[in-house]
Amino acid sequence: MSTRSLPALIAVVLAVGVLAQEGPELGIEATPEEVAEWDIGIEPDGEGLPPGSGTALEGEPVYTLYCFSCHGVEGEGLLNDVLVGGHGTLDGPAPRKTVGSFWPYATTVFDYIRRTMPYQEPQSLSDDQVYALTAYLLFLNGIIGKDEEMDAETLPEVRMPNRDNFILAWPPQDNE
Repeated sequence: MSTRSLPALIAVVLAVGVLAQEGPELGIEATPEEVAEWDIGIEPDGEGLPPGSGTALEGEPVYTLYCFSCHGVEGEGLLNDVLVGGHGTLDGPAPRKTVGSFWPYATTVFDYIRRTMPYQEPQSLSDDQVYALTAYLLFLNGIIGKDEEMDAETLPEVRMPNRDNFILAWPPQDNE
C-alpha cells in the first residue's frame, strides 16, 4: 500500500465508524405517549386489569359481530383457530390447543383479545366488550356459567383446566 492511499483508507474507516454509530435510520422513535398506548399488559394474577365487566350472555352478540367470520359458530373454527373443545387431547397424537384445553390463565385470554382482536382493528373493543367476549369463550369451554360476571376481581379467580401444566417463568419464582 502506498503512503498516498493511507489517508484515504483512514478517512473511509472513520466515515464508516461514524455512520455505524448513528444507526440505520429506520423508522421513527416512539414517543412515551405512543409507548403508553400499547403498554396494556395483564399479568396472570390480574394485575393491570381495567375497570369493566361482562357476561357470556353479553359476549355472544359481540362474538357474532366481531369474531364469527374468522372463528366460526361458537368458536369451532373457520378461517382461524378453533377456540373451543380439545379437552383431553393434549397428550394424544393430535392435540387441539384451544382456550379451554390449553390456555393456563383466564386473564391471558382477556389480554390477548384486548391487544389483538378483532384482527382488522386491534384494540378497538371496549373493556366491557373484552370482558364479555372472554366470559363467552370461557362459557363455551364449560369453564364458567352463562350468567357469571367477569371483571377485575372474578376473572383472575377462574381456574383454567390446563393451569397446572404450565410453569410461570416471569417474574422469577423462589425455588424454596
